[in-house]
Amino acid sequence: MECVISLEGLPESQHGQVKYAAAFVDEHIQEIRLEGGQLHIVHTSPKPEEVIRERVQRLIDRFSHGDFGFKENVLFEHRGPKPYEGDIIAELVEKKIIKVLEPGLFIFREPFSSLMRFFDYSFVTRIAGKFAGLTEEQYPAVIHADTLNKTNHFTSFPEHIHFLTHLREDLDIIETFSQSIREAGGWSGDAPLDLNATMPKPRFTMNPSTCYHCYEGLQNETLEGEGRVVTAISKCHRFESKNHGDFGRLLDFSMREIIFVGKPDFVKENRLRSIEYLKELAVEWNVDSMLEIANDPFFTNDFQVKASFQRNQEMKYELRLTVPYVKKSIACSSVNFHSNTFGNAFNIKMGKRPAVTGCVGFGIERWTFAFLAQFGLDEAQWPASFREQYHAWQQKSL
Repeated sequence: MECVISLEGLPESQHGQVKYAAAFVDEHIQEIRLEGGQLHIVHTSPKPEEVIRERVQRLIDRFSHGDFGFKENVLFEHRGPKPYEGDIIAELVEKKIIKVLEPGLFIFREPFSSLMRFFDYSFVTRIAGKFAGLTEEQYPAVIHADTLNKTNHFTSFPEHIHFLTHLREDLDIIETFSQSIREAGGWSGDAPLDLNATMPKPRFTMNPSTCYHCYEGLQNETLEGEGRVVTAISKCHRFESKNHGDFGRLLDFSMREIIFVGKPDFVKENRLRSIEYLKELAVEWNVDSMLEIANDPFFTNDFQVKASFQRNQEMKYELRLTVPYVKKSIACSSVNFHSNTFGNAFNIKMGKRPAVTGCVGFGIERWTFAFLAQFGLDEAQWPASFREQYHAWQQKSL
């Protein structure tokens, strides 16, 4: 079935947000398209069409009221050559450089995997390494649900969460489960898994953001001096439903972050420095890009308040790289200021006051996809400075 819903009256800047959120309206949705100011939803839901329409209308209402200041606010722009205009995903798949396990879940092979390592190396040495006192940390891919609760992730981005659990520590349950799989000839979607009977309620989730572990690690500490600068890379996980079919939206991805924790001036000044370093690198590599004021895609009914506050206070900037063949751009880096939100949540102190935090994030796969989308796999087409740095890094890595 196809349900067509008019978006008349909704600011065009919010059409993409509604399309994104509509993927979570019903688990039987197969496809969502935006065409001529209308949302086309193809689904196999047993629910009446009026239920689908009512749920989408709730989303439209959520994103249509109030003055968000969502007009484009570009702070920096660099126009690069973009010599490649083909479908880079199709080419990477055809050449078996990436293996698509399912939408948003990839295996990366050379040269994509080498480029990922080079991008991460560059962000560490060219940006993170410029901050005095930098320390590096290693984080797990899972996070305590209690920790995630302190970040308000459950109320701001509930649709993203991947919960983790396990079979109960009960010999009968474990043996029954194993026997049922054996009798069925292997794992299938009909495996006897019941959250209450066979599995306990989750205590952990997959980690959706690198910086959360940094704040967890500083919980109940009082920091000395002006503050602390930490860098880390970790695997992050966000469930985005049918949106995983969009360019760059991965289920599992690598996020390098530079995290600032300290006094307000310390965090704000380092954040501004990081923006300048990021702009310099974009120009040096000649990537077609722009830096703009942004907001997080809050999924809840207080979207208006949270998004408007973020934009008005300029708490989030995104560096977006152009993807020529889809005629769009994707956010590859974000620069965030959290004020004392996490300092309060985790009781991190600077003297007697809560610490202020900020972070700079680099989506490693997104940077690699976007770069190749602009320049292709032919190294002769790559910007000279990027090519020289990449080859120098390869020699050093041998």
